[in-house]
Amino acid sequence: MLKEFKAFAMRGNVLDMAVGIIIGGAFGKIISSLVADVIMPPIGLLLGNMDFSKLAFTLKAPLGDAAPVVIRYGAFINTIVDFLVVAFAIFLLIKQVNKLTAPKPAPAAAPTTRECPECLSTIPIKARRCAHCTATLPAA
Repeated sequence: MLKEFKAFAMRGNVLDMAVGIIIGGAFGKIISSLVADVIMPPIGLLLGNMDFSKLAFTLKAPLGDAAPVVIRYGAFINTIVDFLVVAFAIFLLIKQVNKLTAPKPAPAAAPTTRECPECLSTIPIKARRCAHCTATLPAA
């Protein structure tokens, strides 16, 4: 069973997936920072110095030691922007990969037949005489 697990874990697809997950997690942190620290502050400034991360709707005020019940819709807006930026970046990446890996069309094959100028029959391209009308043909 240990040998089977080792064979499974060392397959190329599993290792590629693990690397992708690790890099994706790091990429997600970079995008979160980009959105929270670079994109949202100017948007908040344009909307009258609004800090989206602080936007919330209080359902129940704090009583004594109990924490307030709050819907933090500003954090949700930041998460949506995070998602949109990540999705767009992945879209651009996949678009470029598809462009690089697209199969190139095969070159057109050279013709193997031609038409007899006398009887318009299809004949081999190397023929010097038409098999149908016996006309002498110019070299191909």
